[in-house]
Amino acid sequence: MNLLILGKGKTGSLVAEIARERRHHVSIAASADNESCAALTPDRLHGIDAVIDFTTPQTAVPHIEACVRASKCIVVGTTGWYEELPRVEELASKAQSGVLYGANFSVGVNLFYAAVQTAAEALRYGYSGQIFERHHKHKKDAPSGTAAKMQHIVRRTSGVEVEITSFREGEVVGMHEFILNSGSDRIYLCHDASSRRGFAEGAVRGAEWLTGKHGLFDFQDVWREL
Repeated sequence: MNLLILGKGKTGSLVAEIARERRHHVSIAASADNESCAALTPDRLHGIDAVIDFTTPQTAVPHIEACVRASKCIVVGTTGWYEELPRVEELASKAQSGVLYGANFSVGVNLFYAAVQTAAEALRYGYSGQIFERHHKHKKDAPSGTAAKMQHIVRRTSGVEVEITSFREGEVVGMHEFILNSGSDRIYLCHDASSRRGFAEGAVRGAEWLTGKHGLFDFQDVWREL
């Protein structure tokens, strides 16, 4: 595949490295190369099979719109823009391309979501719950997309709105905790990422999966197929 990676940060660079390991041809566009979506015109995207976005919440939706106009698939690993999901879903439904997004592309985190869903049942039996998330000091959105997804899963499962507490410190890759307390015991679930490799590999495999598909897809719904 010919892949265009948006973003030269730590995750974007790792995505490019893994894509090359998987024998894909890779181009990279930094923010300076892509002002006003200059790298995402139909002419510039000629020959590109899929775009992978690890940029900023402010640019994610314009990037999606540009790829849809060019009938190109895009995988969006950027979070913090999900209030625009209804509009993006409408765009994708009419597009001749696919859009794959996810709060987290790590297989481990998606297994963790399943554990959170099971544990959330405790909120129906007298437990109280909290979500904590920790990330590096450079992360621009808070709470994280992963924590927001956890909150949504808990709400959908139990009907209870659980508070999220966010911390930004040092170079923490990403830690998410779901804690349940009762008068008798404490349940503690934690996912602690030791590197960004799991996120990056999931994004590349997501791009492979997306080829030839049309519409909007959530990584949580497709990761088991990978």
